[in-house]
Amino acid sequence: MSLMFDVRPNPNPLPAEKRAAILENPGFGSRFTDHMAVATWTRNDGWHDSAIVPYGPLTLDPAAAVLHYAQEIFEGLKAYRHADGSIWLFRPEQNAERMQRSARRLGLPELPTEDFIGSIEALVRADRDWVPDPEGGESSLYLRPFMFASEAFLGVRAAEHVTYACIASPAGAYFSSGVAPVAIWITTKYSRAGAGGTGAAKCGGNYASSLVAQQEAAEHGCAQVLFADAGGHEFVEELGGMNVYFVNAQGELVTPELSGSILEGVTRDSILALAKDQGLTPVERQVKLSELLEGIRSGDIREVFACGTAAVITPISEFKDEQGEVYRVQNDSPDGVGEHTAALRKELLDIQYGRAEDRYGWMYKVA
Repeated sequence: MSLMFDVRPNPNPLPAEKRAAILENPGFGSRFTDHMAVATWTRNDGWHDSAIVPYGPLTLDPAAAVLHYAQEIFEGLKAYRHADGSIWLFRPEQNAERMQRSARRLGLPELPTEDFIGSIEALVRADRDWVPDPEGGESSLYLRPFMFASEAFLGVRAAEHVTYACIASPAGAYFSSGVAPVAIWITTKYSRAGAGGTGAAKCGGNYASSLVAQQEAAEHGCAQVLFADAGGHEFVEELGGMNVYFVNAQGELVTPELSGSILEGVTRDSILALAKDQGLTPVERQVKLSELLEGIRSGDIREVFACGTAAVITPISEFKDEQGEVYRVQNDSPDGVGEHTAALRKELLDIQYGRAEDRYGWMYKVA
C-alpha cells in the first residue's frame, strides 16, 4: 500500500509579503518553504508515519548512527512553474530509481518510486506559492529528498530505524555568474571516489571528500574541481558535484562512461538524448586527462561544459593544474559560451519550463 502524505499545516507560515521578497532574489539553498515531507522506516514495520509537516529542526539522539557512520543518501530535483501557472517535475522517476540504487549501496531501505514521487507531489502542492514565476529566467523550487540512519546504536551494522524527509528551497542560478564560463581546477592530489566505493551513489561522503579540493580550487580562482580516477589519476571522471562533457572537431559530444565511481546524472542522461537534435554524436567512453588537455590546447576540443540539476549546464572556459599550466578552451563565441553548449542548455530549459515540446515525455505535472 502506498504511503499517505496528509498535510499538517504550518500554524505560522511565512507572511506572503516576506515570501514574495525572497522569491524576487532566492539565491540557492539558503531559504526554505513552510513544510517538509517525512516518513519513518523500521525493520519490523517498514515505511510508516508519513506526512507533510511544518518545516523545522529534526531531533537526533547523539548516538544516531548517521552521525558516526555516515549512513545517508540524498537526491536533488526541481519543480518548474509554466506560463499557465501549472507546476511540473522533470523525470522524477529517474531520481526515485537513483535513490533506490544509492540506498542499496549504503545499506538503507528502498523507498518505492510511487512513495518518492508522492512525497514530492504532496509537498509541492502544500507549498505551491513558493514555486517562483521564472518570467523567462531560471528560477525554480529546488527539492532535496534525503534519508539517514536515525537509530541510536553504536554497533557497526545497517541501521534498523531510518528517517526520510524532503525539504524545498526556492532557487535562482547556482553560480552567481549565471551562464558565464567558469574556470576549473584539476586535482591529482585528491580523489572523489574509488573503484568499489560509493562514487555511483548520491551520498554525502562523496561530497565531503571533494571539499578540500574545492577549497584548493577557490584559492586558485576556480569555481569547481575536476577529479580523475583514484587508481592512477589518468582518466577524467567528474567535477565535485557535476558531470562533464566536451565537443570535439569531429562533431562528437563526449562524456566519461559510467565506471562505478561516477554519478549517473539525470541531466547527464538527458543531454545524451538531446545531442542528436544538435547534430552531435553522443559518445560515452573513457577519456584520458591528457586527451582532454591536449585537445583543448590543439583546438580539437571546441567546447567543454559541466551539467547537473542545480546548475543545469555551465560552460567551462579554462582548466588550471597543479603545475601552473592554464588550458583555455578556444571557440568563436564572443561570450565564451560555445554554440552547442548554448543550444543544449536552451533546449533543456525550454522543455523544463514548458516553452518547447516535451518530445520525450519527461515532464510530470503535479499542480
